[in-house]
Order: sequence, then C-alpha cells, then structure tokens
Amino acid sequence: MLTRPVSDGLNIQQTMNRQKIYRVALLGIAAAVLAACSFKKSKPPVTTLPPAAKVPPVTTPGMPMPAGTPAPQGHVHAPGGGASYKVVSYGELPQWQQQNFSDSLRSFRLGCEKLKSQQNWRNVCAQAAQTPYQDGAAKAFFEQYFTPWQVSGNGKLGGTITGYYEPVLHGDVKNTGKARFPVYGIPSDFVSVDLPASLRNSRATVRIRPTGQNKGVVDPAGQYTANLAKFPISERTRALKGRFVGSQFVPYYTRAQINGGALDGKAPILGYADDPVELFFLHIQGSGRLRTPDGRYIRLGFADKNEYPYVSIGRYMADRGYLTLAQTTMQGIKAYMQRNPQRLAEVLGQNPSYVFFRELPGNDDGPVGALGTPLMGQYAGAVDRHYITLGAPLFVATTHPVSNYALNRLIMAQDTGSAIKGAVRVDYFWGYGDEAGAVAGRQKHTGYVWQLLPNGVMPEYRP
Repeated sequence: MLTRPVSDGLNIQQTMNRQKIYRVALLGIAAAVLAACSFKKSKPPVTTLPPAAKVPPVTTPGMPMPAGTPAPQGHVHAPGGGASYKVVSYGELPQWQQQNFSDSLRSFRLGCEKLKSQQNWRNVCAQAAQTPYQDGAAKAFFEQYFTPWQVSGNGKLGGTITGYYEPVLHGDVKNTGKARFPVYGIPSDFVSVDLPASLRNSRATVRIRPTGQNKGVVDPAGQYTANLAKFPISERTRALKGRFVGSQFVPYYTRAQINGGALDGKAPILGYADDPVELFFLHIQGSGRLRTPDGRYIRLGFADKNEYPYVSIGRYMADRGYLTLAQTTMQGIKAYMQRNPQRLAEVLGQNPSYVFFRELPGNDDGPVGALGTPLMGQYAGAVDRHYITLGAPLFVATTHPVSNYALNRLIMAQDTGSAIKGAVRVDYFWGYGDEAGAVAGRQKHTGYVWQLLPNGVMPEYRP
C-alpha cells in the first residue's frame, strides 16, 4: 500500500493505509493462477521503469564502515507470531548473480533518508552513501553488510505476492459536467482518537475528550461517550474514527453515506475525477495523481481513513452474477458501470471503507510510502511491519504476472498496507500510470521472501 492505507485489490479482503500510499495495494483483481513453487530459470523480461525518484549523490569514499558479524548460516530465529527466520547463503537466492544491484542500491538510498537516524542502520546507510551506482560495487555492499534471512510463516516458506501501483486519474480542479466526483480532504467534523491496546477487544462504553482539530483522546473526564461495540474494531485497530453528535462520539460516515452527500460542505475538495471507478481505485491504492485537461498533475497522498474494513466489490459483483470473477478488473468494472449506471451506488456502497487525501508537492519523485520516503517503481514493496522491518532490503522470488517468467528481485520494504498481513506477504510496487496498473492488477502469485538485515541485527516480531 505508500503512506497509505494500504494498498489492495478487489478480490481480497482489504485494509488499507498503506497508511500512507495507506497504504490501500491492488490484490490480484484478475483471476490469476497461483504459481508453482519452483521458479523458471528463464531470464526475466526487461520492463520499462517509470522516472526514478531523485536519489542523493554518492559521497566521496572514506574509510569503510564496520560491517559487523553475521549470524552463522543455518541459524534459526523464531521471535513469535508464527514467523521463523533462517540464515542462508546468498547462493541460495534465485538469480542473485544477475540482479540489477545499482537500482536496488538507489532504492535503498532513498529509504536511508529515514533509516540513517536509527542505530541499527546508521553504519550501513553511511556505507551506502559512498558506494557507487555500479552493479559490482553495489552487490559487494549488500553481501558484506547484510545477512540474508529466509522468512517463513506458520511453518510455510511460500506466501502470496500481489502488486499495486500509483493510479493516474483524469479530472479537473473544478466541478464540470464531466469531472464531478469529488476527491475529499479530511472533513472538519472528522475526529481520530488513539485507541489504547487494552481496549482493542473491548465493547465497553468510554468517554472521549476533544484535544484539537480532528483529534481526541480516551479520558474518563471526557464530555462525550463512545460505545465501542458500534465501532469497527479489530486487534490491529489503533484509532477510533468518528464524529461528535450531541453528547456522543459515533463512528464516521461509511462510503455509501459519503457518496450520498454526507460530506456536503464539510470537507475540502482537492479536485474532481471524471470516473467514479477510477476514484474508487485511488482509494484502494491510497495515493495517485489527478491529470487536468491542461496537462497539469495534482499529486494526492493518503491523509486518513474512516477505519471501516475493506469489502471486495469484485467478489460482490461475481456473487450477484454481474460479472465473472475474472472480469472484475478496473477496466471490466468501469465498462459494466457505463452500461449499468443504475447500479453504481449499490456496488460501490458495498465497501464501507473511505480514504481522505492531501495534496502533495508536485515533483517527479515516486509516491511516499509508510517509511516516509519516495517509492521507486519495481524496487519497492509493501509488507506487514509486524514481521518485516520497514526499510529493510527484501529478496522476492515469484512469477512475472504478464510473461510468466521468473521474477526474482532485490527490493526494499518501504511501505505497508492494511490488506498486507503475514510474514511471507509482499505487495510489489510497479510504478504509476495505466501500464503499471495493468501489470499490478494481474499479479497474485506464490512467492518466497528473504529479509536482509545489517549484520548482527536480528529479525523481530512486533505485536
């Protein structure tokens, strides 16, 4: 999913937020066949990359930073949550010798803008800064400073690899006859209240006290009451999202209510989309760009969400016989809605989850992921941060969704998504635009994951 909710797709139970390119991820909306556990040895096809995000220049080489001592090969670490990590040799990573290490280093360097302040990453980021963008030098850097840990979840090495992208919507900055579907910022009556861990499985009634614009806290002395049984709370819920009505704090509006006009006059409008299905997919991805008729782009980033769980409209349409599951791509749903506009409110309203956006500075960098740094197309991905350290290099072995060649690549875990759950679970970022979206929408394959951590740093499970 970008600092987004999550990033996900139509046929999978979601969650976004990618917060941050809330990361919302596109979870295989086409009916893709799961790849076999063995990988083809064919050379992966060359895919045109979107413009790369700007990366810091290589600094003048100085004294090499201490590399640390790696854990011995074969060492197994099981910190909890059903995850297990085993130290392997780089020779066990499929097509390791054929990697484009210079681009992997560029992506890692982008993440170092945030990682370099952390003790475990300070030395490797300093060393990365003086490593030239040459495959040989970059390969030596990763091999010398990182230990590869193969990841397993609940005793299984294989997991699921899906894809997501940054969509480009057509629209305008003003409401026209064609562009009439609003992209909302955070509403004035929207309030986020941090939920203590002790209340995540509670159905009690608590009191809420406002603390400022769009903020509140649980406080026994608060003047508003909130019945937790009415809120969509799960074990991963970190905040209540609601509004004050009389003396009560109630859940915020659902998508159906918002599409029906509940936000009229209550939220800033950042722009208008031509197509409601394209706008719906923007919510799934958590960030994107709005292209105006004069050729300008407005960059939209995840700001917040109403906290309702994602419900697949593709599954709903298939169950009702509107489309087959294989037809529930963005293009298929758009075509159906153009033929059956009377079902638009019904179908989109099945997913109560709703995302609010903020306008980002216009530049050529990639969307900002949960790590807080730009994502580089085809060299970044979203993970479950309970099992994978945000910012860590990941080696992913899976199948290319279009060519069916092996897709084995060293990417960076720089984003999250609420639909991305589990130790061996990656949402692969393909870039932006329709071409990236067409590939991302077809990706749902079995895959294997190795987490690279600085020598001496152990994998963690973060409940």
